[in-house]
Formats: sequence, C-alpha cells, structure tokens
Amino acid sequence: MPQLSANGVDLFYEVTGEGEPLILVHGSWNDHRSWQPAVDADIKASFQAIRYDRRGHGQSTDAPGQGTRRQDEDDLAALIEQLGGGSAYVAANSFGAAITLGLAARRPELFRGVVVHEPPLVGVVADDHDTLAELQPMLTSTDAVIDHLRKGENEPGARLFVEEIALGPGMWDQLPEQIRETFVTHAQTWLEEEDDPGGAELDLDALSACTAPVLLCGGTTSPAWFSTILERLTEALPQVRRHTFEGAGHIPHVTHPQEYADTVTRFLQGRL
Repeated sequence: MPQLSANGVDLFYEVTGEGEPLILVHGSWNDHRSWQPAVDADIKASFQAIRYDRRGHGQSTDAPGQGTRRQDEDDLAALIEQLGGGSAYVAANSFGAAITLGLAARRPELFRGVVVHEPPLVGVVADDHDTLAELQPMLTSTDAVIDHLRKGENEPGARLFVEEIALGPGMWDQLPEQIRETFVTHAQTWLEEEDDPGGAELDLDALSACTAPVLLCGGTTSPAWFSTILERLTEALPQVRRHTFEGAGHIPHVTHPQEYADTVTRFLQGRL
C-alpha cells in the first residue's frame, strides 16, 4: 500500500497512467476513489494521475482528527515535492479546491497548472450583502446537517448535505452506492472541518502572485453564490479562464466524468 509520510501523517495514494504528474485533490465527505470515473474516462491516458486520501479520509486516518486546512495545504505541498518532482499540475474539487488555492497563495512555485471546481470560500464574499442573503438557506441547511451529526445521525446528515447543499433534491438516491457509503463514513470528519475558523478564508492579494494557468469551474445546477466566489477569484488571478459544466452540479468528475476529463486534459495541455 503506497504511503507518503508528511507532517505527522501517512498519506495513502495511488498512481495511474503515464506522463506528467497530475495530483487530484478530493473534497469533503469522500476519498481518492471519487476520482475513478474521471481517471478512467481519459485522464490516465494523458497524465500520471496521483490520487490520495487527505488526512482523516479513506486510508489516511492515522492522524488524530481532521486538522486544519493549513495542514491539508502542507500535505499537498509534500505530495507535490515528493511525487511531482517539485512542481505539478493539480485538479481539485470543493474543499480540495479551497486547499489548492490556499497553497497556491502561499507557494505559487509548486504549480504548473490548476483546475478547481467550486471552492466553498465564502469568506471572500463576506462583504457582499446580496451574496450573504443568497447564502442564508445554505447556512441554515448546514446548521441542520451539523445537528444531525452531533447526534450521531450520519446518514440523515449526509443525505441532507447532498440534497440541500451540494447537489440538489433527489440526488442522494442517484449517487452510486459506494459514493453514498463514503459520504456516511466521512460525516464526522466533515464536522471536524467545520470547526476550522480559517477554512473558508483566502488571501486574494497573495493569490495574485500565482502566475500558473488556472481554470475556475462551476456547474449550471449549483447555487448561484458559487459563481460569485469564482468571480472574486477571477479578479485576483493573473492567468485565469472560466468553464461551466452544463447540467452539472458540485461533483462533475462523478456525474459528468468524460466532459470533466476532456476539459481538464485540454486546459492543462494548452488546448482549451
């Protein structure tokens, strides 16, 4: 079982395909297996795809607790340095996207190219009253999810998160069984992530030093406030493009794997 020791935790990882290294950073509630559809669709034919379980997830659970986003960023830096040869392409989803951008703001030299989908960096829109009003239903749902999880009701909490925050009504039953099980398994880990006071913040001035090409992605069925976050990020980044996945929500690498893989490949190879 391949593992990389970094920052007091052994990180499980898998490598598939050949070519330049592309590190895939999963979001909350799941693990490296969520990338399988996109890796199989096309990514492994173009890159050496490196999937790993973030601390507290999957097979990287030997550290006490989830830790902070800053620790996740340091873990990603170690992966890039030890497996990517000092710099790498990175594609990331949701909270994994927040981790990636947080590291890019601190250590931009590690990145050759970046693709991120819907980072929940609500702190960057804290001064936008209209967006805060749009966020209120999500915050109310988040409180309800937290209430379930504090009572140990992991499956109801996971279902509520998927249907009222991440993907939309009815989507829980449409997810593959493995994905649903993974959500339930990592419910308490997500609860620990919520305790990180800096988890939703980002230094946009520091991010502007990242000169690597960056593709900011969103889905047409996702909440509108994600678009506002992406707009703020677009203003900060010097080499940035936007892409929208039609008919997709928060996890296009799972629901639209072929389109996702094609988009990532074409962008990182300079063909988009």
